[in-house]
Amino acid sequence: MGERPAEGDEPLMRDLIGGVLRRARLEQGRTLQDVAEDAQVSLQYLSEIERGRKEPSSEVLAAVYRALGLQLVDLVGGLHTELAPAPAPIGRGLVGAPRTDGGVQAVLLAA
Repeated sequence: MGERPAEGDEPLMRDLIGGVLRRARLEQGRTLQDVAEDAQVSLQYLSEIERGRKEPSSEVLAAVYRALGLQLVDLVGGLHTELAPAPAPIGRGLVGAPRTDGGVQAVLLAA
């Protein structure tokens, strides 16, 4: 437990969820104590969730994201942002040429 995935492996959900919750809390300038009290979970447990060491139940997760003023769609959107590949720069390579990441690159042309 606590091992990080090898490079190229899929990340663990608990790591991603913890990161999204921590960023939201820090962006709001809130402390662990403040959010833990609002979510009615222990400060230690919230800290372990944020660090990806504990996988919260759906009930605890809902309490935490609500304490942060978030909705489930915000959490899922944050996870999508973490997992979505970065877009390739436009103008490199040929139209329809395979990229090194396995996708296909397309170039839009304005008339």
